[in-house]
Amino acid sequence: MAATRNLAQASASERPSGGGKSSLTLLSRKLPVLDLVVQRAVSAPGLPVRATLRRWARAALACDAHVTLRLVGAAEGRALNRTYRGRDYATNVLTFVYDSGVPLAGDIVVCLPVVRREAHAQRKTLRAHLAHLVVHGMLHLQGYDHQRDADAAAMESRETEILRRLRYADPYAES
Repeated sequence: MAATRNLAQASASERPSGGGKSSLTLLSRKLPVLDLVVQRAVSAPGLPVRATLRRWARAALACDAHVTLRLVGAAEGRALNRTYRGRDYATNVLTFVYDSGVPLAGDIVVCLPVVRREAHAQRKTLRAHLAHLVVHGMLHLQGYDHQRDADAAAMESRETEILRRLRYADPYAES
C-alpha cells in the first residue's frame, strides 16, 4: 500500500466521522498514514489495546510514518538507555529515529515499570501517563526536542494540546 494514498483511498476504519463537515471536505484532506507495530516484551495487565495505542500515536502525527512501539521491562529499558544514551538506569521513554524523511521511520520504547512508578508518584492513571509518553515519543520522532527552554516550551505546549484533544489533563499541571 502506497504511503502517499489520499483519504478517499483509506479504509472505512481509518476515515474520520462526519462531525458536521461534508464528506467531500473530509475526503479532500489527506491524513497521515501510520504503519504501527506494537511489541509487548513484558506481560502487563491493564494495558490499552493496540487500537488505543494507535489512536494516541496518530493524534501526534503530522506526516506518514512507520513506527514500532515497544513496551519493555526495567532490564531492557536500562540496557537500551545505557547503550544509546550512556545513562545506567531505566528511563520512561526512548525514541530512535531511523529516517526523518517521509515516511518517517523509528522506534519508541516505553519502560512500563518506570511509567507505572511515575504515574503513581504523580497521582495519574497509568493510561493517562502512557498516553502522554506515546505522544511525547511521537513528537520526538518528528523532530521536537526539549534540550533548550524554548524548545521544551514548544514541545510541552504541543503535547498538552494533543492530550486535551484526546481528553486527558495537562500532563505538566501539578496534581
